[in-house]
Amino acid sequence: MATSSSSRRNAGASRGAAADTVAALALAVLIGCVGIDVPSAGPDVWVEPATGMRFVRVPAGSFTMGTPPGVPGREPEEIPHEVTLTRDFYLGQFEVTQAQWATVMQDNPSHFQACGPDCPVERVSWLDVQAFIAALEARAPDSRFRLPTEAEWEYACRAGTSTRYAMGDRLTTDLANFDGRYPDPGAPAGVSRGTPVPVGSFPPNGWGLYDMHGNVWEWTDDWHCPYPTGAAIDPRGVCEAGKRVIRGGSWFFDANSARCGLRYDHDPRDLGFSLGFRLVRVGQ
Repeated sequence: MATSSSSRRNAGASRGAAADTVAALALAVLIGCVGIDVPSAGPDVWVEPATGMRFVRVPAGSFTMGTPPGVPGREPEEIPHEVTLTRDFYLGQFEVTQAQWATVMQDNPSHFQACGPDCPVERVSWLDVQAFIAALEARAPDSRFRLPTEAEWEYACRAGTSTRYAMGDRLTTDLANFDGRYPDPGAPAGVSRGTPVPVGSFPPNGWGLYDMHGNVWEWTDDWHCPYPTGAAIDPRGVCEAGKRVIRGGSWFFDANSARCGLRYDHDPRDLGFSLGFRLVRVGQ
């Protein structure tokens, strides 16, 4: 079944408590297990000591959020508007992994446990992520965390670019983990892996962030609200919507769903085998 903008599947979602058998995970630090060539911690990188989660400083700045008319796959709600983020923020360099989740929560809700400890944790609801944040902060009382706003996520995804993807206007399965049976218009078909893959398996964007396209959808902090009609400063999606925004596409979806500008959503109670997340470190 194709996953076009007019007929997208949900993110493998179901509702209720996770009931998978929990596999014992080695509490391995991410770097070294995956073998990613990344710089050591410095002024632009912070490492959370209990889990090894790495956070990259994203500079304050302005960008055009949304998608211009005429761009393939654009949805009507993707109204272009100028957004200014007035403060730097530290965003997770990778999606949170199964090992990192297990370190904090002592369980593993993932459908794809066989993928391994360095694969992204999935089958977690927005509410589950809030519980993870509370448990992480209890272990690290000097640090605070949250999900990124929708504006922060798109700004970080674009990394100074204005194309459909951070790498250009076409995405291939050599650059991201999406369902390659459904490529961009005019692009050749690629690989359909049928599973998440270890985080950091593909090149990062220009700001050193991995897997902003594909692998698993990522929860944001925002409700799915209409975009403003004019410029916005540090916007937050607060409205009476019943669903939270997710971004980035996944292994289960087509190339178009991984566009920086595409919005999708789920009920905050939903679970799904392609629903994951990354965090922001607050106040740094």
